[in-house]
Amino acid sequence: MTGQVGPKLGDDVLLEVQDLVKHFPIRKGFLRRQTGAVKAVDGVSFFIREGETLGLVGESGCGKTTTGRCILRAIEPTSGQIYFKDKNMGRVEVVGLEKTQLKKLRQNMQMIFQDPYSSLNPRMTLLQIVGEPLLVNGVAKGKEIEDRVAELLRVVGLRPEYMVRYPHAFSGGQRQRIGVARALALNPQLIVCDEPVSALDVSIQAQILNMLQDLQEQFGLTYLFVAHDLSVVEHISDRVAVMYVGKLVESAKTEELFLNPMHPYTEALLSAVPKPDPRYKSKRIVLEGDVADPANPPPGCYFHPRCRYAIDRCKQELPLLRELKPDHFVACHRAEELALAGVAEQAADVTYR
Repeated sequence: MTGQVGPKLGDDVLLEVQDLVKHFPIRKGFLRRQTGAVKAVDGVSFFIREGETLGLVGESGCGKTTTGRCILRAIEPTSGQIYFKDKNMGRVEVVGLEKTQLKKLRQNMQMIFQDPYSSLNPRMTLLQIVGEPLLVNGVAKGKEIEDRVAELLRVVGLRPEYMVRYPHAFSGGQRQRIGVARALALNPQLIVCDEPVSALDVSIQAQILNMLQDLQEQFGLTYLFVAHDLSVVEHISDRVAVMYVGKLVESAKTEELFLNPMHPYTEALLSAVPKPDPRYKSKRIVLEGDVADPANPPPGCYFHPRCRYAIDRCKQELPLLRELKPDHFVACHRAEELALAGVAEQAADVTYR
């Protein structure tokens, strides 16, 4: 089965995704007939344990955000299974849920959006924005909502009296704190963080990341952290999954992946991580060619046209995601024989400017 992630998973797994597929139809002509499909997510499988953070990384357009939205059923998957261990309903299959059950499930699955400016309604006060999930789900009303919103604002580092203000009165970092407060309103188990710091200044990024880690410890949260900045992912993630053109190519614990990558694409991504010492210039791996077209991917491994290790088998046969080390999954035919450079080796292999 495409994307098989290995042995039976333990009881501590909160979210399990199996062979997730999302294709967007391409329609042409007067009758708008379907002539093809964009394979945004193409057979992705992974899992997240309770209380941990899984970083989902890759180039822009690789399907990271689409994967997160499919998990929440913000968009409907084309196929695949998504299992979630809900604290009220037990283990449920998200894709098959009806609207009433899905509404209950979404109380325990929330999202922090990428853009803190467009994700907040400019015509609503903070009381209305943060309190809306409580009102819609019938969890609280009246004075109870005000008390809960005041508590949430304190938790994310904002003053309770701000609840009467509108989003335009706040900076980008403060707006993202509001988005975090809204996501926390219903005491969720899982939060999908869709590049929550990419639109912020570097100093503010650090504040938000530290706050997310503190909240995770305080409330026992589980994160799916979508990002393209590997430095950010390394800071916050327990495990990292790497996507390329809709497919998962590697997944491992953060330290293991950064020190011992087993997929050539991961090696190239790690070589682009900025080195902290300005006296040195690292040897970056520059990938030739263009990213594969998700509407017309190449045969075999999608990465083979840009891979310097590709052989004939790579051009003909699609690699499966295999567990080659404990908790280290790789989709590469040559993973066992290649000796790829991790961050430590790349940092040591440098030249003076």
